[in-house]
Amino acid sequence: MTHLRRAGYANAVVAVPVTVPYVRHSIRGAHWFIARALRDLLEGSGLDKADIDGLCLSSFTLAPDTAVGLTQHLGLSLRWLDHIPMGGAAAIVSLRRALRAVESGDAAIVACVGADTNHVDTFRATLGNFSQFARDAVYPYGSGGPNASFAFLTAYYMRAFGARREDFGKLCISQRENALRYPHALFRKPLAMEEYLNARLIAEPLRLFDCVMPCAGAEAFLVMSRARAQDLGLPFARVLATSERHNSFPEDPIQTRGGWALDREELFAQAGVSHQDIDFLQTYDDYPVISAMQIEDLGFCGKGEAPEFIREHSLTIDGTFPMNTSGGQLSVGQAGAAGGYLGMTEAIRQVTGTAQSTTVPDARIGLVSGFGMINYDRGLCCGAAILAEPSA
Repeated sequence: MTHLRRAGYANAVVAVPVTVPYVRHSIRGAHWFIARALRDLLEGSGLDKADIDGLCLSSFTLAPDTAVGLTQHLGLSLRWLDHIPMGGAAAIVSLRRALRAVESGDAAIVACVGADTNHVDTFRATLGNFSQFARDAVYPYGSGGPNASFAFLTAYYMRAFGARREDFGKLCISQRENALRYPHALFRKPLAMEEYLNARLIAEPLRLFDCVMPCAGAEAFLVMSRARAQDLGLPFARVLATSERHNSFPEDPIQTRGGWALDREELFAQAGVSHQDIDFLQTYDDYPVISAMQIEDLGFCGKGEAPEFIREHSLTIDGTFPMNTSGGQLSVGQAGAAGGYLGMTEAIRQVTGTAQSTTVPDARIGLVSGFGMINYDRGLCCGAAILAEPSA
């Protein structure tokens, strides 16, 4: 396969990670959470609303509006606008688009926002309109939504590679331990292996703690020039490399690998770092099997070796392989499209020294990976980014 040599990101940086606190359900619309995120970006940066001339938005519950309709709702006047409906890959893709917009001069400061509400019936309504392919595949059998799809993928992965429920359990328990130190996590009680293994069955082999919990909330960050961030006195992260891949390995009958496997060599080469230089990993973790795939496909171990990798490492903040240091979606919650931003905002905090209670000791370089748009038997969108402190 021929790899194009892409230019790096020498002049654009990422700053001001924002989390609008999650709630299980909300009577507010997605517009409110987006507006709150924008307000927090302005307060955190010292900027005026007029300074924001670019917006990259991800939301499943904004309908009937789109990003352009929101400009009038919020009184924004923009010269660059994008709407990224890619779920768990949205933050990576938004970051890539925003970096190039700033470096090209199409925008000076881009707000990247992922936000969704969660009314009592929001999740069911979203599932019904998510994908025609998924609807055709599962509705005739009385099923629907990601639980059935990820049960299918998980069962196949376990058969193919010998993964045990205890392996996924260790991952979930480690993330819960991390979440106990993260102020915005919705799950605030320790999780024991016995509780994990004996939890209520959802879709064989998935049980309760294997499944992400929908909620409402928002995540956001700003992309701007390095010079502007320095003038504002903002802590910022450099972006060493990014990757993006859609509909990878279409020939695979069942997904056991993602686009990271195709692009990891270019990703690390562009970043100029090795796997040993990565101080933490933030995976998209709506279900444990997807985190296992990312560990493998990003090159931290071979295909099918993630279960053994999990057994051999401690995944907590102070462990040998810090992973999902906020607790990830499995313990923080999944605020719709904001779930794809959770790892990014946490990574920015880690490398800018602002993570506070979840700080990984001496963290200088981190990797964030995204996975989105499950279409019954596979996720269509994959992405990754390597972030570093300014001096790394």
